[in-house]
Amino acid sequence: MAVKVLIVDDSKTIRQQVNFTLVKGGYEVVEAEDGQKGYEKLKETPDVAMVISDVNMPNVNGLEMLKMIKDDSTTAHVPVIMLTTEGSAELIQQAKEYGAKGWLVKPFQPAQLIAAVSKLTGTAA
Repeated sequence: MAVKVLIVDDSKTIRQQVNFTLVKGGYEVVEAEDGQKGYEKLKETPDVAMVISDVNMPNVNGLEMLKMIKDDSTTAHVPVIMLTTEGSAELIQQAKEYGAKGWLVKPFQPAQLIAAVSKLTGTAA
C-alpha cells in the first residue's frame, strides 16, 4: 500500500505539480486548498504519513495549520514540511519553532521533494 502524503496549497497548479511528482515517486496523494481544509483532511485521513504545505493561503495559513497539527495530540506525530515562495529567516525560524521538519522553496526540484518525503516517511525513493 502506497504511503499517503497530504498536499496543502491554494494554487491548483502547485498541487498538480506536487501530486504528479509524488505519484511518480510511488506515493498516494490527498489534497486540500487551505490550512483549515488541510487540518480537517488530516483528521479525516489518519493514515497520512506526512504533510507538505504552502505558507501563504486564505482562511488558515500554513504556519497556523502547522501549529494546529502540532497542538493536537492525534496529529502531532505527523511530519510537516513547508513548500513556499517565502525564504525569510524569520518565517523559517517560526516554522521550526512550530515543529516543521523542513522548508523547500518554490519552484521545487522534484528529486529534492521526493528525497525529503522519502526521508521523513522512512520509505525508499
